[in-house]
Amino acid sequence: MKRIGFAVLAAMTVASTTADARERPKERPSAFVDVASVVPGLIVEMRYLGSNNFIGRPIDGYEKPVCYLTRPAAEALAQVARDLAPRGLVLKAFDCYRPVRAVQHFVRWAKNLADVARKADFYPEVDKRNLFRDGYIASRSGHSRGSTIDLTLAETGGKELDMGTPYDFFSPRSWPSDKSVSAAAQANRALLAEAMRRRGFIPYNKEWWHFTLRNEPYPDTHFDFPVR
Repeated sequence: MKRIGFAVLAAMTVASTTADARERPKERPSAFVDVASVVPGLIVEMRYLGSNNFIGRPIDGYEKPVCYLTRPAAEALAQVARDLAPRGLVLKAFDCYRPVRAVQHFVRWAKNLADVARKADFYPEVDKRNLFRDGYIASRSGHSRGSTIDLTLAETGGKELDMGTPYDFFSPRSWPSDKSVSAAAQANRALLAEAMRRRGFIPYNKEWWHFTLRNEPYPDTHFDFPVR
């Protein structure tokens, strides 16, 4: 019985390792594209490549300012951009595909309660020990599946539209439904959400900037290739 038990345990361990490897491909698949080459007028400001983010330093896995998405997501986003062009508006991306190693960096940071260097800028209303409980940090991210993007609207000259809160601001005020922000900000959020929904993206109810392609091609796979 002990031998059988050991054999079963070994088999389960191998299966688990194999599944984990399958869910974390280390090389960029051909199905991922540089979104700036597909979406007209896209402005790319990869926040996790630098220090202007809630941690305050570059995040693991970001090596170059490139926005990668699966081709279906990029092509749907191109349609959004074309829809908005007559209004004199363009899309500005803050984060696109996110490696698993970046998510793990977020988790390590969240567990270090002493590191609150950017609290005043990004989470002044939240006790850091509650970031997991309140859903601001999670052990997995839809971004790692390659069809989720964080973005805003900007004028063709680059000036961002007022959305009421900064990107990655941890607060109920960042919820798309929040009414405490100005009427102009509410209208801008609604404009972004409607433009994205029209082309097949699903908004997230706690972040005005976060959208996922409804028919994403890799709903069960989390990738870990670096952004380079």
